[in-house]
Amino acid sequence: MTPRPNPIVAALYTLRDLDVDVAVLHGPSGCGFRAARLLEEDGMKVVTTSMSEEDLIFGASDKLIEVLNEVDELFSPRTIGVVGSCVSMIIGENVKKAIIDSGLKDKAFFVEIHGCMGANTRGAIETLKAAMEFGLIDEKEFQRQEKMLLLATEVESNSGMAKSKYTRPSRGAELKTVAEYIVNLLKDNKKIAVILNAKKETAYLFADVPLSINLASKKLGGSIINVGNLSTEVGLSRIKRYAEDIKKEFESNEISIDFISGGMDEYPIAGKNAISYLNDKDFDLLVAVGIPQALPLIDKESIAVTNGPREVHPLEDAGYKYVTVEIASHSTVMGTREIVLSELGEAIRKAAGIQ
Repeated sequence: MTPRPNPIVAALYTLRDLDVDVAVLHGPSGCGFRAARLLEEDGMKVVTTSMSEEDLIFGASDKLIEVLNEVDELFSPRTIGVVGSCVSMIIGENVKKAIIDSGLKDKAFFVEIHGCMGANTRGAIETLKAAMEFGLIDEKEFQRQEKMLLLATEVESNSGMAKSKYTRPSRGAELKTVAEYIVNLLKDNKKIAVILNAKKETAYLFADVPLSINLASKKLGGSIINVGNLSTEVGLSRIKRYAEDIKKEFESNEISIDFISGGMDEYPIAGKNAISYLNDKDFDLLVAVGIPQALPLIDKESIAVTNGPREVHPLEDAGYKYVTVEIASHSTVMGTREIVLSELGEAIRKAAGIQ
């Protein structure tokens, strides 16, 4: 009953992650509108075939061929991903034949997906499978990605917003209260362990929380253990670039990462790695940022920072002292290559007197 992202949106985001130049959504003009506008800010062009009521009866292969040729003429793309929609897939449109008939089979491939196919991760898996068959990734990488996506689905079902039939959205704790709590611990010379366990581009926002806590510690006292899923050795090339950007910015602020818990697409297992690393460490507070629901529970005072209002109550039930929400995470990180200010990060800077 709780609203969840659908497979079509997941397919579009995964095409962006694969550095595909243009996504053609074979469906009505408004299909996937919000995701499309955000993804265009991130460099991938998204167009639709604008299927009409009449097309639901007679099909719209001719429109798809026409749009593919217009896209090729306008943008000269290296790769085009054609994504199905509820409309075109349920009427059985032969998209693969349309791609062949367009003369663009060497640069266009089809993601056979629609909104009624289950979890949003299904859209990502089908996209990666199509990319493998087209030659963008190898089978080994596909199998690794598929395993992570299935584990991510389990995380949400066991500990996240899909845990209950319906989860009320919440903005969580007041940011000023949480920021002052963290700052006062630093003033008392306490030790804080910060785990960045972020997903893809949202890491540009969530990384600001450990950045602000470290800057506050440099000014006020205390000490920090920094853990992050910032490996530059695994994942799609775009995702590895995100980790490189963030690590460089930490380094420029003289902040060192004590433990790399995994890659950004490994957040379903990186949280476990992070807690395992901290098992024999002494600290007074844990701050878990990004996907805290992927972390095993520990017997420590802890704060969770998420981007999902529907993640708040499950995290509170798990025992976190405070849960806060970065409500505008997706809209603020599109097109960036550097850490962006977070709401909690700004509150921490203000409480610590950092300009």
